[in-house]
Amino acid sequence: MRKTSLGVHNFVLGGVRVTSLFLSSMATRANALKSAIADFWNAEPCGTRYLSQSFDFDAHAAERYRLEPYIADFAQFSSSAGLRVLEIGVGMGADYSRWLQAGARATGIDLSSESLSRAAERCQRMGLQADLRQADAENLPFADDAFDIVYSYGVMHHSPDTARCIAEAWRVLKPGGSARIMLYHHPSLTGLMLWLRYGIRRRQSVRRCVYERLESPGTKTFTRNEVLALMSKFDNVRVRQVYSPGDLLIHRPSVRFQGRPYQLLWTLFPRGIIRRLGKSLGLFLLITGKKPHCSTQ
Repeated sequence: MRKTSLGVHNFVLGGVRVTSLFLSSMATRANALKSAIADFWNAEPCGTRYLSQSFDFDAHAAERYRLEPYIADFAQFSSSAGLRVLEIGVGMGADYSRWLQAGARATGIDLSSESLSRAAERCQRMGLQADLRQADAENLPFADDAFDIVYSYGVMHHSPDTARCIAEAWRVLKPGGSARIMLYHHPSLTGLMLWLRYGIRRRQSVRRCVYERLESPGTKTFTRNEVLALMSKFDNVRVRQVYSPGDLLIHRPSVRFQGRPYQLLWTLFPRGIIRRLGKSLGLFLLITGKKPHCSTQ
């Protein structure tokens, strides 16, 4: 899996030779990147832009599921009663609370302490008993074969080593357990828009623009074939590409896109044409797979 990680995103590493010194340097850079990622999500927990008030959790959930109506079908909250579920990257806890409401024995982790605080507050207000922990998706603090479901929606592509995140998800799943993971897709309309805004004049690739400009620093995107390589240890892998709110510019812009030119773009963007002609350019890849009943570590 480590080899896959280096190969999948050679565009970032620049094709350098892998040596012990290089790996040590990469580990130092990865730790610094994780700190920057945590700082980003502490300052703006996922979904904050949807809120008029910081802790209006009902408004947050309503807007999330209005913009992304495919989440419930993908996650399958309603069929999780009695199952052990691990959510990697709980954010403000909208999905996590639904696992608990459905009767799952759900544990949630996040790198962001602020996100965990908001998720805990949401669960407390709803009268739900939460099991939330600050942890790193690349080094999960759980035993092998511990969970029936590992769910991670739009999180692992932010981690420096996405392949290791997926390997860890596989490790903690019980044989026959289900992984449900959303990763960002390449190419996408979102990536192309970032490239038009930033990449052309800097002579950067689309992926490099996403890496530097989409949400927290170090965000990666994956082709379908790269996803299949990352999920090679899983059985029955399925990949579904869907539009995201960002692709069609239907959500509220983040703080960095509030100027008058962006407001004009939000008004004039040809959403109808894009929906008809851009079916393969959605940002979200909804990925499912099963851990084999007979598997080798």
